[in-house]
Amino acid sequence: MASRDQFQRFIFEHSQVRGAWVQLGESYREIVSQAPYPDTVRQLLGESLVASVLMSSTLKFEGTLSLQAQGEGPLRTLMAECSHDRKIRGLARFDEHAVMEDSFHDLLGQGRMAITITPDQGQRYQGVVPREADTLAGCLEEYFLRSEQLATSLFIFADENRCAGLLLQRLPGASDHDDDLWDRINHLARTVEAEELLELDSETLLHRLFHEETVRVFDAEPVIFHCSCSRERTLGALEGIGQEECYSILEEQGSIEMDCQFCHAHYRFDRNDIDHLFTGHTLH
Repeated sequence: MASRDQFQRFIFEHSQVRGAWVQLGESYREIVSQAPYPDTVRQLLGESLVASVLMSSTLKFEGTLSLQAQGEGPLRTLMAECSHDRKIRGLARFDEHAVMEDSFHDLLGQGRMAITITPDQGQRYQGVVPREADTLAGCLEEYFLRSEQLATSLFIFADENRCAGLLLQRLPGASDHDDDLWDRINHLARTVEAEELLELDSETLLHRLFHEETVRVFDAEPVIFHCSCSRERTLGALEGIGQEECYSILEEQGSIEMDCQFCHAHYRFDRNDIDHLFTGHTLH
């Protein structure tokens, strides 16, 4: 199946209004193939991946943006992450014995949702996403309005094989002209159908929606599934567990074996590895 897997920014000329578009196919299918996700969980994971890519357009530095939820319903964990260079990964953990609800809130129950921004250099930031709207898109719109004071509109769709989305955002310093433009383009954007976002290329979609406006579209960027796990990062996680716990596992099992939750890469560490981790050299 052909896949575009692209992200694209655009702006409305002579205004303080910007937008972003994304469409995922191959990368989405690779991520959801990692586990036997029920339809409703797969769809929400797809929506979350789209949201993470669209929101990554707001990053002004090298790093990652992740959307995370810890649920008390059938869906226990949800995570979607996108880097500044559009590398994505994601996962969901669910109670396989529970009835999978259709609605966003029924899936997560009373769980907490947050956006975490992690610069390669600098301080990590986390913001809580309000859970008052009925959809993921609605909750994220509320987040931008409360946390960033930015009026934002999100249109996100996912099916079995593809997911796609459109973001519109009004920046600070908007004029009366921008207010009129904002109302107009939102009215037009609300007419978009899932099939249009999932199937049309950005040029066709943006022309269909906004052909009466002056829109400048920037170069498309590829989006790929990429897991940032490595042997070194996994050792770092073991260091966080602590020396006593690591040696306790070694005594019990003879080695420490860990699987990446995102890509299922397998890492095995023996006593020499753990000695080197905690003492800086191998003991004999």
